Amino acid sequence: MRDHSRTGQTGPVLRLRVLPRPRSVLIAAAACLALAGCGGASGSTGTFSPQPDFLGNNDPNPQLPNPGMPQPSLPGSVPPGGTVPSGGPSSAPGAQTAAGVVATKLAEPTGLVVLPDGTALVGERRTGKIFRVYPDGSTPATVVQTLAGVDGTGDGGLLDLAISPSYDEDGLIYAYLTTATDNRVVHFPLGSAPSTVIGGIPKGRTGNTGRIAFDATGALLTGTGDAGNPALAAAPGSLAGKVLRTDDIGKPLPENPDPASPVYARGLTGLTGLCVDPTSGTRLAVAGDRIEVLTAGTDYAARAPAGRLPATLAGGGGCALAGNRLLVATADGQALATGTLSNGTIPTLAPTLVRTYGRLRTVVLGADGAVWLTTRNRDGHGSPVPDDDRVIRLTSTDSASSVV
Repeated sequence: MRDHSRTGQTGPVLRLRVLPRPRSVLIAAAACLALAGCGGASGSTGTFSPQPDFLGNNDPNPQLPNPGMPQPSLPGSVPPGGTVPSGGPSSAPGAQTAAGVVATKLAEPTGLVVLPDGTALVGERRTGKIFRVYPDGSTPATVVQTLAGVDGTGDGGLLDLAISPSYDEDGLIYAYLTTATDNRVVHFPLGSAPSTVIGGIPKGRTGNTGRIAFDATGALLTGTGDAGNPALAAAPGSLAGKVLRTDDIGKPLPENPDPASPVYARGLTGLTGLCVDPTSGTRLAVAGDRIEVLTAGTDYAARAPAGRLPATLAGGGGCALAGNRLLVATADGQALATGTLSNGTIPTLAPTLVRTYGRLRTVVLGADGAVWLTTRNRDGHGSPVPDDDRVIRLTSTDSASSVV
């Protein structure tokens, strides 16, 4: 156990980091059920430069922006319990258009994380709104927080969500998002103003994709976009097109290739998926049609892909791992790509749920083995139905599902 002291504007606050608890039982359940079945860059390279927290906490978190870069505030402007405005998202059973739909009429839902109580937090990319979605779809989706200062232009915005490995003790939610000046990772308890964990990740008119996940050691993995400049992905001094590995407050880990740098791997252009199996420790990234097994110090721009999505399953998005079972959401393929890893080798993936829900963006496995999905049919490239965009939860009892 380590103590991390943070000095807030009203006095010192102490947060204790508790090592993550074993999750073998939960992962076993997930594996069992699963088997049954982003123009030009901003010009910043975002090199490592510790700075005070953007909320004025003066803690030692590495912010990584250029010196003097403005730090916009991201207060939570909607308290827990805020309701969805009339005409907004719904999850009433009568609004469902296909099996497993638990929320409808969301605006580009992208980030999704399942909480220990079985409900999910779902973030809208452009608006910065975070909804609580209920697993049975019987209760309307509810706004629990809105992150102000999120820049949803281009392909930026609220791009991913994760929970702390010590969530039961600290209640922290992590988010990857785009601001007016950069891309960054923040954390916050629901209803509280966010604090920056990692800042200064380059921002572009496009290329602002990003994903976050905690690995089997409790380390925070951050997959970053290339800010619309693929050359930045291979540049060692840039945070763009990388996978970063830090502790939960953004400090580079001593096991990294350079212990003073958060960069774990580079050369990943257009990263859209990042997933971890906490039991085996396997870490995977999806970038375009590439699927890569992540290893320390690798420059993926200089090597052939470990695996690829088939042409019929183009437009790779988020991914999920349960044991050796791999799931990848696809947009152009309008399907979920599935396969089984063998000794770390990426298999040829096969489609399921083909054109059942249209273009898919995110896939997450719940602790109970349920598969959660979000659609992206209103991104300008799909053929939306009136209830789009939707959140779907599939279990072994859903007759339409061949996944679980």
